[in-house]
Amino acid sequence: MVIRKLLGYMIVSLVGVFVSFGPAIATPAKEAPWLPDAAAHRLTLFLGNLEPLPWDDIEAAWSDPYRNSEFSVDAMTWLGGRSDIETGPLLDALARRDRQSLFTAATRLIALRIEEELDRALEADNPTSAQQAVRTARELYRAFADGVGVADPEASRRIGRAWLELNSSTGSAGVLGAGATPPDREAMVAARSVISNYLADNYLVDDFAPRQQLSPLPEAAVLSGHSIEMPPSLPPGSDIFDQDPLPLLVLNFEEQGINETDLPLVAYGDMLFDSAQIFGSPARDLGIACSTCHNRSDVNQRLFIPGASHQPGAIDVDGAFFNPIFNDQRDDPLDIPSLRGLRFTGPYGRDGRFASLRDFTRNVIVNEFGGAEPTPFMLDALLAYMLEFDFLPNSKLTAAGRLTDEAPEAARRGEEIFNRPFAGLGNRSCASCHVPDSNFLDRQAHDVGSASPAYEGARAGAFDTPTLLGTVYTRPYFHDGSLPTLAAVVDWFDETKSLGLSETERADLSAYLEAVGSADEPYETFDAENTSFRLAFSELTTFASTLDSLLPRRDAEHILLLTDTVAADLSADASTMSNLAARPEVHALAEQMAKVGAAVRAGDWGSAEAHWAAFRDEAKTIEERAF
Repeated sequence: MVIRKLLGYMIVSLVGVFVSFGPAIATPAKEAPWLPDAAAHRLTLFLGNLEPLPWDDIEAAWSDPYRNSEFSVDAMTWLGGRSDIETGPLLDALARRDRQSLFTAATRLIALRIEEELDRALEADNPTSAQQAVRTARELYRAFADGVGVADPEASRRIGRAWLELNSSTGSAGVLGAGATPPDREAMVAARSVISNYLADNYLVDDFAPRQQLSPLPEAAVLSGHSIEMPPSLPPGSDIFDQDPLPLLVLNFEEQGINETDLPLVAYGDMLFDSAQIFGSPARDLGIACSTCHNRSDVNQRLFIPGASHQPGAIDVDGAFFNPIFNDQRDDPLDIPSLRGLRFTGPYGRDGRFASLRDFTRNVIVNEFGGAEPTPFMLDALLAYMLEFDFLPNSKLTAAGRLTDEAPEAARRGEEIFNRPFAGLGNRSCASCHVPDSNFLDRQAHDVGSASPAYEGARAGAFDTPTLLGTVYTRPYFHDGSLPTLAAVVDWFDETKSLGLSETERADLSAYLEAVGSADEPYETFDAENTSFRLAFSELTTFASTLDSLLPRRDAEHILLLTDTVAADLSADASTMSNLAARPEVHALAEQMAKVGAAVRAGDWGSAEAHWAAFRDEAKTIEERAF
């Protein structure tokens, strides 16, 4: 029952702020929009820490609107229309591709922009204009705020009070002239000086200390020599939330009427698949789990991280961001593959380099995402769960891979083309690799020419044959997601392999692929009865049911991984409840699970059993009354 923390999006004001519960647990929260210039600064810091430096992306951070921006203009255009600050130093640093100079220019630019807006607030001839300038200045200050908060909490509180005092001192225009209050200039100047003095000392420095890691830490903190660790954060334009609509999960045991609570190893693996705790930082701290990329065993078409994704639904898991020691120094993001029918689709990895799913899974945890070595029990549980993933039911297709009467006539004509040998394919057919009665794959890797050789004579373009089942819902296609539709795939093969298809034959073959790749119910359906919270709550209580097996074994390590995960997610998922009155009950249930963990940490197994019994009773009550 994979579901990746279906949250009501909690608006937060700072990068790197997460709702948390329990040790080192994080659940991602959607941020408020960034101003274009502040967004470009944060993107510069993030991208500037990748190796090799993605200079084209850094330049685009200033010349293009960031992805999903609520503003239609880029940072430079935004600045040109609103600011008198000189952008020459920034453009010069970009042209020279000088990382330290770029950091200096970008940091000073944002600090000067804050000062520019504060000047406007003090010079405004009416409260409305003054308040707007203060709001803009404070939104720009977001670019520095988390750095100040981590390095200098007292200064952060002092500046926070100054922002409040500044805003309240601007006066009010009243309502239709009634109740108007004049600005308190003296208070405005005093509050502004608190902010400006800190900026002058820390962000308007002429010669910043060299930065090994680019961050918004204040200069004084860097010069202190103290080790200050910034919490991991994602830059503006990132999206790690579940796709919408949410894919329907098909599990073999459920289709046979077996309850997951009767399969504790599977249920524990389900929890691990949804737990960021099995990964290392930054994935763990950002709330990224297996299910972040593979929503309910399928794909996540919206996932995007600047510098690690070239388009939504793709990710470079062996780049600099997730695990620097595993960085292959290549910019090669891959389209996220579906895990449906996983037990049928080996070997594993895009190029089929792992014959064993167990080895592949360990590689993902330890190498790709920098996690600790998983225990044999953890790997057993993950595999037990993932091997239950089934393909989506498709009434247009028989179990032997033949079309049924429900398939359209064009698809039937396309079926003949699919099985027709072509000289351009070495006298083989599409079906030679995508074998219909073997789930439309042959478990081999082939070089069809979809990847350019890395060097002359390279033979690195072979990729594992993907199944065609369910592909209607996993676009785009090919290893790099370069083809947007199945029709584009047909066109590519026709053109590159000289198949000689007519326009009608292309359409028929496309119709066949659409029929094979379709499903009767591809997405989860939510309504008044089946809400996102109900689904999440059912999943989390199922995870918790494994305590019936783990507590008698006194398996502290695996119990704590479960209690930390479930307590955090329960608390976060309460935000999706339509029954607002019941939210405190769910938060109390999360606390009860945390108490199980606390008792286990203390070695008090009697208390752990008691809190687990209380959790079961409270969960049952909530299920009966709260939905």
